Amino acid sequence: MTPATTNARRTAREWTLFVVMGIGLALTVAVTVYPLANRGLLADHVRAGYPSYHEGEIATAVTWYLAILAVLGGLGVLSWLGTIWATWVRKGWAPWLATVILAVAVCVVLAGLTVKDTSGDVGLAPAVGWLQVLPCLAGLSAVVLLWGGRR
Repeated sequence: MTPATTNARRTAREWTLFVVMGIGLALTVAVTVYPLANRGLLADHVRAGYPSYHEGEIATAVTWYLAILAVLGGLGVLSWLGTIWATWVRKGWAPWLATVILAVAVCVVLAGLTVKDTSGDVGLAPAVGWLQVLPCLAGLSAVVLLWGGRR
């Protein structure tokens, strides 16, 4: 792609796409920060599933959940930034990148919503799991816009 093509005027569809991707990025940051700011939500979930756990064990479990969610959130942020960049410079493979990332994200979210731990309950607090769906909805919108704009 030549610099002239890359710097060509943006269409309204492209600007809409960038807004959608910006919203997806913001949602990813928000759903990553939310459990960090509300540790009690995860602690209550662990406490309900494992009533015999003492506070130290609950704190350890919550710390692991938060670490995993932070890593996944960080990967999500990097994925959004990479997709935004690829779209901005009009890389032909941007729709493929977005589609693969969306597929992986949906699998991760479905795992968070459905995988049960040894207590028999889902491992991730349902409120946190369902919040993870929001960036995927923005991702789905972005993928539709990316593929819809191809010639």
